[in-house]
Amino acid sequence: MRTRPLKVALLGCGVVGSEVARIMTTHADDLAARIGAPVELAGVAVRRPDKVREGIPAELITTDATALVKRGDIDVIVEVIGGVEPARTLITTAFEHGASVVSANKALLAQDGASLYAAAERHGQDLYYEAAVAGAIPLVRPLRESLAGDKINRVMGIVNGTTNFILDKMDTSGAGYSEALDEATALGYAEADPTADVEGFDAAAKAAILAGIAFHTRVRLDDVYREGMTEVTAADFASAKQMGCTIKLLAICERAADGGSVTARVHPAMIPLSHPLASVREAYNAVFVEADAAGQLMFYGPGAGGAPTASAVLGDLVAVCRNKLNEAKGPGESAYTQLPVSSMGEVVTRYHISLDVADKPGVLAQVATVFAEHGVSIDTVRQQGKDGEASLVVVTHRAPDAALSGTVEALRKLDTVRGVASIMRVEGE
Repeated sequence: MRTRPLKVALLGCGVVGSEVARIMTTHADDLAARIGAPVELAGVAVRRPDKVREGIPAELITTDATALVKRGDIDVIVEVIGGVEPARTLITTAFEHGASVVSANKALLAQDGASLYAAAERHGQDLYYEAAVAGAIPLVRPLRESLAGDKINRVMGIVNGTTNFILDKMDTSGAGYSEALDEATALGYAEADPTADVEGFDAAAKAAILAGIAFHTRVRLDDVYREGMTEVTAADFASAKQMGCTIKLLAICERAADGGSVTARVHPAMIPLSHPLASVREAYNAVFVEADAAGQLMFYGPGAGGAPTASAVLGDLVAVCRNKLNEAKGPGESAYTQLPVSSMGEVVTRYHISLDVADKPGVLAQVATVFAEHGVSIDTVRQQGKDGEASLVVVTHRAPDAALSGTVEALRKLDTVRGVASIMRVEGE
């Protein structure tokens, strides 16, 4: 074993960063044995230097992150500060000064991963980011290494624990959205401002990363269709149960049937209770992968939290340090296919549409005519009526999303349709 330690600098020392530092200290001997050399925490950049950080010597704390990454004697930078800037500048500066990078920064990777890959390649350094998607779940490395010889056709999963907790509570307890969100906040699953989670921004960033790896093409955050889950109601869950389904906020990345394009989207969807993702409870994450040779695979586990995310960071740290010792380099960007990213309107999907209609003869015929005029085939219809008012629930066969959206707009214009109570896609069949 080499006795000279590999030096690691930590950018950020919050929930995840403090856990990384703790594990590096408490598991130092094991990490050294697995890497082939000891690792030394050589500096920690923070915004609030006066905060007590148990187990981290005060002399390692600095507020000058730029000076830390420019030192020249640092082997690996661990970036867990999040956001686009200053993280992007700090990472590229680290590459320029001979350090490889382990990052958990999904927002930056989804927005500008290509330039980070290019900078790492230019300076002969590694960029690893297992912790950017699904916390402790080994997912990024299986996609870009274990399945590198296979053709991946679809990646569909629950990649945000906050939204899964909320939807699970609505499903199992009958709680409304606001009540379930309050419980998630009280338990620490939801931030004081939960917008990034409940509006799908967090999941969309992860979808962009997963699609890029799975399909060997560049997919940016702006390419991902995003729809939040704040409009999901108890009535939607009641309808889902009547269909033998539940509701999840899904990130879905697909290769087109002809292989000529890809799509990436995030939205709530009904999925059959028989699908493996339907049984994912509480704040857990799970990702379902479909590949030509491997078939169907599912990755499941805690998708957030200090210790689980730190586990993924440390796994990357070990891999990068091994590469440093062996003067080797891990996989870089694979974007050789350069496939176009199709719009949501081109996605072929199914819809569950609940309409409030007048309870009189001919309504169903009018509605069916609208579907036919837009080329959308109806799978099932369920109608209930009382005192001149009725509800009509239509489940369609698969059709282009643009055709389904056009159908809904036309339905809104019918005199007999009082309103569209809910619209939800159906997946996993």
